[in-house]
Amino acid sequence: MILSGKEIKNKLGKEIIIEPFNEKQLNPNSYNLRLHNKLLVYEENILDMKKVNSAREIIIPNEGFLLEPNKLYLGRTLEYTETDKYVPMVEGRSSVGRLGLFIHVTAGFGDIGFKGYWTLEMFCIQPIKIYPNVEICQTYYHAIEGEYDRYKSEKYQNNKGIQPSLLYKDFLK
Repeated sequence: MILSGKEIKNKLGKEIIIEPFNEKQLNPNSYNLRLHNKLLVYEENILDMKKVNSAREIIIPNEGFLLEPNKLYLGRTLEYTETDKYVPMVEGRSSVGRLGLFIHVTAGFGDIGFKGYWTLEMFCIQPIKIYPNVEICQTYYHAIEGEYDRYKSEKYQNNKGIQPSLLYKDFLK
């Protein structure tokens, strides 16, 4: 079961936290999240799963920033989200997708108990100009059945900014 927009609003401050919250971003069964003004871009052409891959920060000016095709940009949402009772998901908005911009390569699925900002894995099929604060994606919430353990990642929980891949930590175990 997916929560309706009205139910998301009813659960705010209790079972769901979205900060800042703006009722104008509430949809019939989701909530639009905005793009922060920072991006990360990997500096290396070949990425290695077993190591930290260096990245540089880009500030998106109010006049916009042109994304290049075949390049991965990591962004983040302006909004912080948290829930201990529902499975949060993030998807691109259809208006953004119709411009050929993907906002997540594979990581649209959140774990119950996730607290933080959503890191967006942005990829475009043709050049596209993006802007800070644009409503770029939407979050929605699934109810969960049965007993569960809350998400407790040492890698991504309680993030404060854009999170590059920390997969290399899995190789250290």
